[in-house]
Amino acid sequence: MGTVRVKTYAKLNLTLFITGVKDGYHMLDSLVTSVDLYDGITVKKRRDKLVSIMMHGCGSESIPFESNNAAKAAQDFIRTYSTDGADITIYKNIPLGSGLGGSSADSAGVLNALSKLYKIDDFEGIKRIADANGSDTAYMLKGGYARLGGKGGEITRIDSKLKLNFLLLVPSAGVSTVQCFKKFDEYGDFGGSSSAAVGALVSGEKRALAQSIQNSLLKPAAELSDDVKRAFEELKEFDPLAVNMTGSGSGVYALFENAEFCEYAKSRYRGKFRSYVLKTQFPK
Repeated sequence: MGTVRVKTYAKLNLTLFITGVKDGYHMLDSLVTSVDLYDGITVKKRRDKLVSIMMHGCGSESIPFESNNAAKAAQDFIRTYSTDGADITIYKNIPLGSGLGGSSADSAGVLNALSKLYKIDDFEGIKRIADANGSDTAYMLKGGYARLGGKGGEITRIDSKLKLNFLLLVPSAGVSTVQCFKKFDEYGDFGGSSSAAVGALVSGEKRALAQSIQNSLLKPAAELSDDVKRAFEELKEFDPLAVNMTGSGSGVYALFENAEFCEYAKSRYRGKFRSYVLKTQFPK
């Protein structure tokens, strides 16, 4: 087997609370889910130890090799397991700078693809590489529902098959994560818990889950970006179960009762932002 192809999925933060700061890092408590928006990744064996990477779509072609986390993940994998190198091609559908975890998804997808390509069955070792690569990367190795703690590497998988339907709006300009956290620190609004949301998810109570959906970074992101504020207000007009931002933005989503309501809202949306109908994606 000289070539492996995988899909790597985006995530939404259903909750995101900043619980404190430790060693200069913000600690979080977040309930996340995979959704059916994905990047396609192809990896091919090389006969040397080198890594090449080609990006296609969503403006990703301009990402420098030295700044590409997926390339770094591949190099770390090859160094750790002493395998040959790989030619990597990533076809992006997950918008950049949207809070959907596209960079982490690509790193996780590359690690999953390389482990298949070189028949490496060592999840804990792969997870260590992922943990060093980015806060969401280890979670995205498997995806699904999970509660994330610490810097994001403390992962508690949640066994739930509750199907959720979202309409996502993505402004063209992203929100600086650094600036968003800096603005949050000005408020000092630490605390909160994802426990109520997790409980509602486990019990399958969609409306109770909707009441628990929250993001501590929404307020600072809306101050930094008029587009985030506008997207939030536009989605509220459809009277969904909940409206929230994912990550530090700029993606804002509405949770609807079912797929039909989602499709209807998308068909009626007349704003300027890119819109996506999404549903929960469960690990295979």
